[in-house]
Amino acid sequence: MSDTALGSIISPNIRIRYPEYFEVGAYSIVDDFCYFSTKIRIGISCHIASGCSIAGGEHFSFEMGDFSSLSSGVKIWCRSNDFVNDLVVINPPGLGLEDVQPVEGDVSIGHYTGIGANSVVMPHNCIPEGTVIGALSFVPPAFLFKPWSVYAGTPIRLIGIRNRDRVLKQVEQLRDYFHKE
Repeated sequence: MSDTALGSIISPNIRIRYPEYFEVGAYSIVDDFCYFSTKIRIGISCHIASGCSIAGGEHFSFEMGDFSSLSSGVKIWCRSNDFVNDLVVINPPGLGLEDVQPVEGDVSIGHYTGIGANSVVMPHNCIPEGTVIGALSFVPPAFLFKPWSVYAGTPIRLIGIRNRDRVLKQVEQLRDYFHKE
């Protein structure tokens, strides 16, 4: 893990499986009891609340755009077993179980996004700029989102449009504040 970025706060009570792939931008906060087991890049002025888990192994990555947040208990998966078609097990090193096809792929969330408490995001998702996901939502693999929209539910669905102009005005206020320091 690199040195702590300007103004960022990283709890000493988190677990990072691959610290060499853990990057946190300025003014970002990672709260207690989070677990990271994939390549991580967290943007500027982001917040990952307590109890979040971002997993998938060193071959996959999670990227979080600037001014974004994960509420408590969010789970992001970059790799998962196929619970319908395959045995759900961790394979011993060197043993390739026949025809196992995990669900896998990088996950990214764009700038100005938020994911509500206890939501689950499955592999191979790109959540675009300005999109928010309500609490207790389930995002299946490769879900197609529209930017600057509000989604929620299980199954997840579009429930509204986000106020882009107002959010970007608030972002400018934060940028001005950061440049004064």
